[in-house]
Amino acid sequence: MRCMLGLVLLLFAGAGDVAAQSKGIRLWNLTTSTISGFQLSPAGTDAWGPNQTLNDRDKEVDHNERLRITSVEPGRYDAKVSYRDSRQCLVRDIEIRADAVFSIADKDLKDCSK
Repeated sequence: MRCMLGLVLLLFAGAGDVAAQSKGIRLWNLTTSTISGFQLSPAGTDAWGPNQTLNDRDKEVDHNERLRITSVEPGRYDAKVSYRDSRQCLVRDIEIRADAVFSIADKDLKDCSK
């Protein structure tokens, strides 16, 4: 019985360690420019969430840098991507999965305006 109890405690401790190591949802900037603003909205709506670039140390996401995305559940989203030169672009219907990386590249940018 003690052996079984010890095994159960060991399993719970191991599960906690794995959860603590999770990096969460992350954006990988594969565009050729530094992103200065990144907002998500459930696909097909204009309910834009907070600027996720504020989660970064320097408040921007350089080319090939990853950004931790917070307060977003897995699902399909549209993104509003902003750049230093005041250009804004949309990326439609991004699939966001739990504890996974999703990327944005220049070819994904649509409806850009300045």
